[in-house]
Amino acid sequence: MDVKLSPAKTGTPYGILFGVIMILEFVIMYVVGMKSLVNSPVGVIVSIANYLVLPILFIFLGCNQYKNKVNNGFITLSECLKTGVSITVLAALLYAIFSVIFGFIFPEFLNETLEITRSEMIAKNPQMTAKELEMGLEMIKKFSNPLIVFPFTLVIYALIGLIYSLIIGAIVKNEKP
Repeated sequence: MDVKLSPAKTGTPYGILFGVIMILEFVIMYVVGMKSLVNSPVGVIVSIANYLVLPILFIFLGCNQYKNKVNNGFITLSECLKTGVSITVLAALLYAIFSVIFGFIFPEFLNETLEITRSEMIAKNPQMTAKELEMGLEMIKKFSNPLIVFPFTLVIYALIGLIYSLIIGAIVKNEKP
């Protein structure tokens, strides 16, 4: 009996790899020192990689894997959506779990980030009052809460996966006649 893999299961290795890459980028940036990478070309490159290059690459690879290895050269738009969204959500899940655990292990990380943000806010807007500065920092603290970070990360990457899967699916689809 021939067991056929689902599009989501076919994308699982790519989602895990994508998540591990994002975790490694984060760890490397932390070890090197956040202060040296804030507003630097390296920080911009990492952001472009995480939100543009890597999702497109892994969704494309996952869709082609399903199309060529599992489904005999055929793939529908809905199968591309299932593959792409599962890849990005799995990667986001791994990254979100890691970031929550990292925050508990290294609580000083949030304080370092707030200090960097404080100095950036003052440098960009020297006329900012102390009250405005504290309000901005309080918002950052609220959005750094694991109960907000975790679902927000999943939703953002699910939307990214949906959009890129639609684009890639329109390109690689080949429905059975």
